[in-house]
Amino acid sequence: MVFASPIFLFLFLPLILATYFLLPRRWGNAALLVASLAFYVWGEGLYATIVITSIAFNWALGKRIGDAKDPRARRRWLALAVAGNLAVLAIFKYANFFVANLHAALGAHSWGAIAIAIPLPLGISFFTFHSISYLVDIYRKNATAQRNIGSFALYILLFPQLIAGPIIRYKDIAQQIASRERRFADVAEGVRRFVIGLGKKVLIANTLGRVADQVFAIAPSELNTSVAWLGLVCYSLQIYFDFSGYSDMAIGMMRMFGFRVLENFNYPYIAQSIREFWRRWHISLSNFFRDYLYVPLGGNRRGRVRAYVNLVIVFLLCGLWHGANWTFVLWGVWHGVFLMLERAGLDALLARAWRPLRHGYALVVVAGAWVLFRCETLPQAGAFYMALAGFGASTEFKYPLGMFLDNLVAVTLAAGIIGAMPFGLRLSVSGGRTASAMKWTTSLALATELAWLGVVLLGAAAYLAAGTYNPFIYFRF
Repeated sequence: MVFASPIFLFLFLPLILATYFLLPRRWGNAALLVASLAFYVWGEGLYATIVITSIAFNWALGKRIGDAKDPRARRRWLALAVAGNLAVLAIFKYANFFVANLHAALGAHSWGAIAIAIPLPLGISFFTFHSISYLVDIYRKNATAQRNIGSFALYILLFPQLIAGPIIRYKDIAQQIASRERRFADVAEGVRRFVIGLGKKVLIANTLGRVADQVFAIAPSELNTSVAWLGLVCYSLQIYFDFSGYSDMAIGMMRMFGFRVLENFNYPYIAQSIREFWRRWHISLSNFFRDYLYVPLGGNRRGRVRAYVNLVIVFLLCGLWHGANWTFVLWGVWHGVFLMLERAGLDALLARAWRPLRHGYALVVVAGAWVLFRCETLPQAGAFYMALAGFGASTEFKYPLGMFLDNLVAVTLAAGIIGAMPFGLRLSVSGGRTASAMKWTTSLALATELAWLGVVLLGAAAYLAAGTYNPFIYFRF
């Protein structure tokens, strides 16, 4: 059950909202916890026992860490807790990858073959990182261990962020779990944000995603240059509007229930360096790797060379976190290397460069990395790079650009490019105008916003009613 599905939009969400606001305030968290568990069970069935076991394990270890007086005991409990979480992640997310590579090695030496197939539970990367941040913050005394297992379970299971984030630190939301207001203004803002995210996901990401999937499905030997570039642009916009749209919906739903969480995206495609890109893209993940991996490794406190090594390690693991595949590993290394180069002096050169050149550099590097992110194998990625460089196949008659670029796609591309930049209607209500004129201007702005939100909602609902292409990219991570 995904956010952009009819059963969620027209049954689950209205039902839980009505239940939450009709019940007495003291039952609000219990209603959310039951709904969140039902949400996960609906998608994963018996595999929900994994997240339930994880909750019990981390709640118990969190109390141990918080209660321990001896620093060495605290470290031992933390080490056990983090190792347990990483072991679960390794088994369910990386065992298949390890065995596949071992299989290839054994097959190459005629030593026999082995096979294994372990399913990937939804959201395991996110709820594992939530748990680790909780434990480490208790160890660092930045948060207090939660004594109520129900409150801790709600932190982990809260359905808006359970499957694909954002990664929310317990210390940032603990007080809101304990007590928060029920306000119409929060519900209205949450609905507005949810509708915007739904439109980004359904109307833009899905439309461009169909084109990207068609292009990346072309045999590498038959891919021509113009179609390759179209596919890459479509995918670059698809992944942004897909994930930022999901984040908007998650943040919007959190707001409906009175939770205020940090932003997860801030127009990353206007970045003028890779360093800036990562301050704008998937911000909660960037902050997690910075605070819980880069800084503990020593950050930039142990000299320039060690800082470079730390950056590459962090982004290698960031790539591996996204998926158990060598393409994801190289995607992470790609970003780590460019971040290292920028720290080594490239940023000084960029600072003196013409602004459009800086922006072009960042876009080319990010888009180039998306090839690795999207391709399923390294040979496919290599062939795609060749096509982008102008060495594509001569298949313009078999795969003409017009086969993929129709009027709907062209309009959606334009909307995506505009939407990826911080353009917005800014109406001034001051400037010496009378109170009545200011009131009229404010009312007009509100009416305009309500009108286009209504159009977006109706358009998304019509799209979903047709039962067409509707994946969520980050659900598989």
